[in-house]
Amino acid sequence: MNLHAAIGLSGHDRQKAHFTVSASATNLNKHGAAVQLNRDLPVGCTVVVRNKRGIEISARVVAQISAMEGKRTYGIEFVEQDDWAKQFWGITFPTA
Repeated sequence: MNLHAAIGLSGHDRQKAHFTVSASATNLNKHGAAVQLNRDLPVGCTVVVRNKRGIEISARVVAQISAMEGKRTYGIEFVEQDDWAKQFWGITFPTA
């Protein structure tokens, strides 16, 4: 869905430095999202995503979508694909 959400993101970047930053999530779906931040993340790494309700979930970086003017956009998918993950964004997604 073409929705946006403010999130917190933490993990380790390509230089193995720990970070905790505010980020923006777009294209929300029940499996993950696209996230924008100013860190260089390796594809395959795991990050922790925190939503506005303070709920945290682990996600894997599956692709770097773009890099422009210091901002990078990554595709992430939730590590666990259970009912808890499907409710992470606090919205109901249409069924196919």
